[in-house]
Amino acid sequence: MGGTDGIAVTGLGATTPLGGRTGPTWEGLLAGSSGVTAIEEDWAGSVPVRIAARMRVDPAQVLGRVRARRLDRCQQAALVAAHEAWADAGAPDVDPVRLAVVIGTGVGGIQTALAQDDLLEEAGQRRVSPYTIPMMMPNGPAAAVSMEFGARAGAHTPVSACASGAEAIALGLDLIRLGRADVVIAGGVEACLHPLIVAGFARARALSPFAGDPRAASRPFARDRDGFVLGEGAAVLVLERPEFAAARGARVHAALAGAACGSDAFHITGADSAGQARTMRGALASAGLGPRDVQHVSAHATSTPSGDATEARSIAEAIGDHPAVTAIKSMTGHLCGAAGALAALTAVLTLREGVIPPTRNLAEQDPGIPLDVVTEPRRGAWTTALVNAFGFGGHNASLLFTAV
Repeated sequence: MGGTDGIAVTGLGATTPLGGRTGPTWEGLLAGSSGVTAIEEDWAGSVPVRIAARMRVDPAQVLGRVRARRLDRCQQAALVAAHEAWADAGAPDVDPVRLAVVIGTGVGGIQTALAQDDLLEEAGQRRVSPYTIPMMMPNGPAAAVSMEFGARAGAHTPVSACASGAEAIALGLDLIRLGRADVVIAGGVEACLHPLIVAGFARARALSPFAGDPRAASRPFARDRDGFVLGEGAAVLVLERPEFAAARGARVHAALAGAACGSDAFHITGADSAGQARTMRGALASAGLGPRDVQHVSAHATSTPSGDATEARSIAEAIGDHPAVTAIKSMTGHLCGAAGALAALTAVLTLREGVIPPTRNLAEQDPGIPLDVVTEPRRGAWTTALVNAFGFGGHNASLLFTAV
């Protein structure tokens, strides 16, 4: 199999609906567990959809209440995941001007923005927090992580809806290949479980209205799928220039061999299979690989009727029907800006551990989706994994990882 030298993935960190760290999240994925529960807040009665996938561990508890008060929930989650990833990488001794951060998000500190607006209307401007702006700005998570680790090669924030986390990792690859950094902390975060967001997605008919067991609501690729489940969390990878990682004797989980980002220029909420396929081909070209080299695809697969069908066509068009496909949103819900980063972390673990997590809730696969969708953990000597992440606005991102 051909290919170019890949970027070393040396650190993994996550906080998700399945666990507050990478280990419990991975164990939950392999077990086919679900992090989807009923919304218990008082506002649940004001929205038409009352299920969601909250982070299993409150990041404020990890950081401490005093520190968390000055951080939006999305910033808290990004710091928790980044700390785990950095420690997992062995806290690389890197010149700060050669260390960069790229943390993508779909909406940033939306909970702070809405809560402070309510406070302004109810109690006046003197009650608004002086930390409102740094807490609500979308670049807040990247800024917080960059200051935490002293990164001075840049702190970047792709804001590309649900492609944001994957775009962040793609940008991390570019920064290293262009010689602008030796190490990049890259990933995605989202924490937008709020009645306005739930109502907005519900009005767009994007959320599943499922009224039964919440754990059965997210049904990617199923005949009866009816929308996604809104989730929250963060996932972060530490990427290193291969020579830098080798010189310090770093443990390498897998290699980021290629990436591509594209846009459909098609529809603000709809997707175009041609654009998605073009992006997948771009990731393959970036890695110096061909369609037959791809063994596994971690699909975007949100569980919407049109979205899953479009992605299935694009996978078949760009790669074929031979790869083993999984859809982890069946267990985690849709982490929006963090979704692509979590799928990337999962793909890295699949290559390292030799097992693909199953797709949950697939009792009957849509006959119009002729893909090899994995429904039980599938072991094998997996050497390549493609990750897809697509967002409103026609944003497409694909990442190609290889085993080491």
